[in-house]
Amino acid sequence: MRTEWKKLSKSSWPRLAMRKWLNTKNGAEKFESDYDATAIAKERRKSCSDEDGYVGVADDYSGLVVGKQSRGTGTGTGAMNLRMFVGTWNVGGKSPKEDLSFRNWLTSPSQPHIYVIGFQEIVPLNAGNVLGPEDSGPAAKWVGLIHEALNNNNYDDDEDKGNLKCRKSFSDFVSLEGELDDEEKSPQSGRSYCLAASKQMVGIFLCVWVRRDLCNHVSNLKVSCVGRGIMGYLGNKGSTSISMTLYSTTFCFVCTHLASGEKFGDELRRNLDVSEILKKTKFSRSLKSLSHSLHPQSILEHDNIIWLGDLNYRLVAGYDDTHELLKKNNWQALLEKDQLRIEQRAGRVFKGWNEGNIYFAPTYKYLTNSDHYVAQSSKSKEKQRTPAWCDRILWKGERLNQMWYVRGESKFSDHRPVYSLFSVEVDLKQRSKNLVPRSCTLKPLTSTALSSTCCAAKVQAEEQLLLLTRAQSCIQTVPRF
Repeated sequence: MRTEWKKLSKSSWPRLAMRKWLNTKNGAEKFESDYDATAIAKERRKSCSDEDGYVGVADDYSGLVVGKQSRGTGTGTGAMNLRMFVGTWNVGGKSPKEDLSFRNWLTSPSQPHIYVIGFQEIVPLNAGNVLGPEDSGPAAKWVGLIHEALNNNNYDDDEDKGNLKCRKSFSDFVSLEGELDDEEKSPQSGRSYCLAASKQMVGIFLCVWVRRDLCNHVSNLKVSCVGRGIMGYLGNKGSTSISMTLYSTTFCFVCTHLASGEKFGDELRRNLDVSEILKKTKFSRSLKSLSHSLHPQSILEHDNIIWLGDLNYRLVAGYDDTHELLKKNNWQALLEKDQLRIEQRAGRVFKGWNEGNIYFAPTYKYLTNSDHYVAQSSKSKEKQRTPAWCDRILWKGERLNQMWYVRGESKFSDHRPVYSLFSVEVDLKQRSKNLVPRSCTLKPLTSTALSSTCCAAKVQAEEQLLLLTRAQSCIQTVPRF
């Protein structure tokens, strides 16, 4: 791949970069799911007022909530308590091997109803992957490994094991509504999971899995991508988000890879990334939703929000001070130097968001296949990257409760995976229109406004082309973004 890109002339870089930027917007309308939403997605007409690309599907997919509760802990007040596993891992641009096991990482003391798993750098962040066609091969491998880990223990006889190769679709489970009532009596049936949605933007990949007995209560699946990389638009950094409704409770999962670097002031770039992602992430509403309660259009309008990923916040302490505290396993003293907590306390980022107590070692940067940090073995000061808690999980929502927050010990990449288990209360009753926030009110798009928006989009594209032309030498010399 590198050899092919070196053959390209300098003059072709701006054109390719602009094409990638435009394709990123168009490609953001698509996502993978066991539920085939293609027919419904086509009903929505794409307009030039769409920002960063998003899609809405199946607003009325789940129909009315059925009378009986699915398996879970009922509260007796029209609500139900569920468990949700959330994991994040920067895999360093490495494609998974067939013998890589997810079972230890995805094991939970209490069986989750939902799995939310996010990756960063599933492909190398070189020019070919950032500016060229999206490589979905590694994402398919990760999905296969997760599917096997979540579903491999559900069948006891050889015949059923063979059937794992023929994967049921999300829509198949809708037609099984009557059969699910009987199957739920079996403890084995609740352990199989279907892929609700997955979405990739360059190296950022997010997938959401739902237990089979809940599949027909999932609706309003949507995705949104925001690029924050080169020129502030390309997808080597940024976010991939998935919005969904379970019964009558809305969820938003935001997987991010923020600006890197541990120089003074780099934390401000990360703060800006967070601000722009919150502002630019938009989930569309189809015409069908007008007859029902309106669904969230932005991240903060959701009932429950999970923000996960490689946030890249570092420690303000120098390596010498950090090294001494590392040897003593004094995590609390190190966390006083954590940029994210400092910025959050100052109210400059994630104001009102929650994060659990950290009782594990910094997750970055390790030597591959080693328990030693790079800084402990490198003699070059340029490569002595101070260990830090780059990989984090934050949340926002009154009905979310974190049960545990830990890290994994896989030596596959230079990051350690981080995961958490939440309990969440979901509403079973359908909401009325008057419960929608004022910020959700739809405004009619006049022809004047539409024309202005189209003109603005054209001007924005021309500005980006100019910027990319000036930056072409910079793009060519950077091997990894």
